[in-house]
Amino acid sequence: MFAKILIANRGEIAVRIIRACKEMGISTVAVYSEADRDALHVSLADESYCIGPAAVQKSYLNMGSILSAAILSKAEAIHPGYGLLSENPKFASLCEQCHLGFIGAPSAVIQKMGDKDEARRTMKAAGVPVIPGSDILADVDAAKVAARKIGFPLLIKARAGGGGRGIRLVNSEDELENAFLSASSEAESAFGDGACYMEKYLFPVKHIEMQVLADQQGNVVCLGERECSMQRKKQKLIEESPSPAVSEEMRRQMIEVSTKAAKAANYVGLGTIEFLLTQDHQFYFMEMNTRLQVEHPVTEMVTGIDLVKWQIRVAAGAPLDFSQEDITLGGHAIECRINAEDPDNGFRPSCGRVTLLHVPGGPWVRFDTALYQDYFIPPYYDSMIAKLIVHAKTRAEAIRKMQAALCEMVVEGIDHNGSLQIDLMNEPAFIDGSYTTSFLENRE
Repeated sequence: MFAKILIANRGEIAVRIIRACKEMGISTVAVYSEADRDALHVSLADESYCIGPAAVQKSYLNMGSILSAAILSKAEAIHPGYGLLSENPKFASLCEQCHLGFIGAPSAVIQKMGDKDEARRTMKAAGVPVIPGSDILADVDAAKVAARKIGFPLLIKARAGGGGRGIRLVNSEDELENAFLSASSEAESAFGDGACYMEKYLFPVKHIEMQVLADQQGNVVCLGERECSMQRKKQKLIEESPSPAVSEEMRRQMIEVSTKAAKAANYVGLGTIEFLLTQDHQFYFMEMNTRLQVEHPVTEMVTGIDLVKWQIRVAAGAPLDFSQEDITLGGHAIECRINAEDPDNGFRPSCGRVTLLHVPGGPWVRFDTALYQDYFIPPYYDSMIAKLIVHAKTRAEAIRKMQAALCEMVVEGIDHNGSLQIDLMNEPAFIDGSYTTSFLENRE
């Protein structure tokens, strides 16, 4: 096992990883920007290093500074958390070259799954259902030919896209040329790769993701599904496990397909296979996330498996000590993301000093955060400041528990979306489980 790990991240996920390391007897190294000097992860780690100014490009995305801190501190491995450098194949490769363990997928796998076209072809070859679509398109004329075969509406997607960039919805052939050129140009500017392909636009749909875990010995398990359909502008707000839309038979099929997908990718570590589920109960591969997910706590709640600890063990070469037959889903878990933003004012981001903080409690209530009273939330980073997670025997009980926990939560001094989350918990479409990815868009 690793003796010392550097956490190349910030906020609640850095705190989460440090806590797992402490429980495993592993020393921790925090890195921080000048704006995060007073952050909780800095004080919780055994040692810490400033790696640059506030801007992420000069600090948390500064590979040279992070690797220097790892070498200086004699860390044996780096945990990238989620976001930032967690799915950067170059960073994973540099860790490998520096003989540092990278607590994530191998760089070659990150590269393969980050190329959406190659990922799609890999899954298709493995027998995983993929959305009807095209290969990489040479030009607008090729796009027009492919579009007539696929049918409208359709999506143009950049091969190297991410975060909603390089994606365009096309409802008719009249819109195709401008959309294709726009998506390609945006992708070229953002990712240095303007290559695009097309997929049939499926709607309305649910967003279902399957959690997989694979060791270096070739063992792969799937830890069930998470429902992530409550989204705003493709950003998840609420996640739950299991999904109210997935039957036992469908779950069995999705577990089988997801395990097959992980093996086809030669996967090692913790990863997520993301699917779109149509109203006629057909599911299609969308993408693979080669990292720890924000919403991992709901899977931990229903399986009793600490995903961060197993992520670390697998990266150190330990084999899984359980098989697929050992995994059962018990009860129901829900997670609400708490964001520092004002839903009543166009979701304007909020920053400032936390003047009062009360963390909700009670049996099977979890609050993952890096907040503390008098902490100043800086304006430079992602707006998510906490995750509120509950677990209960039934979904109905979990909804009531979340409603109570949200009402108990107090974060004063900034704006946040707690009141919106309370409203969503009371929406009939959420209560009956019929909500889709377009629910919030239609609601607004």
